[in-house]
Amino acid sequence: MISPGLTDALDRWLDGLAAMGGAAENTRTAYRADVLSWLAFLQGHLDEGGGTNMIAAVGLSDMRAWMAHERGRGLGARSLARALSSVKGFTRYLAEREGFDPTAILSTRAPKFQKKLPRPLDPDAARAMIDTVELQSDEAWIASRDVAVVTLLYGCGLRISEALRLTGADHPLPDALLIHGKGGKERQVPVLDAARAAVSAYVALCPYDLPADGPLFRGAKGGALNPRLVAKVMERARLQLGLPSTATPHAMRHSFATHLLEAGGDLRAIQELLGHASLSTTQAYTAVDTARLLEVYSKAHPRA
Repeated sequence: MISPGLTDALDRWLDGLAAMGGAAENTRTAYRADVLSWLAFLQGHLDEGGGTNMIAAVGLSDMRAWMAHERGRGLGARSLARALSSVKGFTRYLAEREGFDPTAILSTRAPKFQKKLPRPLDPDAARAMIDTVELQSDEAWIASRDVAVVTLLYGCGLRISEALRLTGADHPLPDALLIHGKGGKERQVPVLDAARAAVSAYVALCPYDLPADGPLFRGAKGGALNPRLVAKVMERARLQLGLPSTATPHAMRHSFATHLLEAGGDLRAIQELLGHASLSTTQAYTAVDTARLLEVYSKAHPRA
C-alpha cells in the first residue's frame, strides 16, 4: 500500500500545479493516475514500503523496467512520455522537500515518437463544411444553430468546449469575446462579422428562451447542446463532401490557425488567439504550412 505521506505529497504537488500553473482538472487527474501507477509498480518491483525511501532507492534500471512494463501493457510512446513527465515533475517536487538525489529518475529519457501534425481543411473545404452542415437538419433553427457553432470554431479558432460554454449574455457577440480556455486561462478573441451574423440568425430562430446565465446553444429539447451532436453533424457533412475522417470540430480550429499563418499572420499573435500556453504548440502550424509548400513544389516543379 502506498504510504499516506506519499499520497499527501502527491495531492500537495497537484494543488500547487493548479494554483501556480493553472493546470486544468483533467490534466491533474491524468498526472495523478500516472504517478499512482508508477508508485504501484515500484512497490512490487522493489519489494519495499511505499514511502519516500522507496523513491530515493530507484535506479535507472528500475525506470527502464517500469517503462518496459508500461509498453508491455499497451501504453503508446506518446502516453508513456506524458507519464514519465508526470513522474519527473512529482519526483522533482518531492526531492526538493525530502532532500534525496533524484538524478536517476530525472535523467531517464522519454521514448521518441512522431508528433502528429494538425490536419486542417483547405479554405474551400472549410467553407463547404459550413455550407453542408446547414443541410443536415430539416428544422431551420437546428440547422442555423449548427452553422453558428461551426462558424465560431473556424472564424474565431475556438475549441468546441469554449463555443458551447457561451451563454445568453454573450449575445449579440461583441467585437471581441472573452474566452475562458484550458486551465482557466483567459484570452480576447476578435469576432468576425460572419460569426456574429450566424449567431444572430440562430438566436432569432431558437424556440427557447436564452437567459444571460444559461447556455447560448441548445439541444432539441432545450438543454445545453452536447458536443457529440456537433461532431455527428460534421461527420455526416464530411461524408457528403468526401473529406477525410480528420474533418472534425477541432479541425476547424486547426484550419483557422493554418489559414491565418498562410496569409502572413504573426505566430505570436496566433498563439494568443488560440490560447496556447507555449509557443512550441503553435509552431506545429509552421510544419503544416511547410508540408503544404513541399507538396505543391513536388507536384509543380519540373525537376521534382
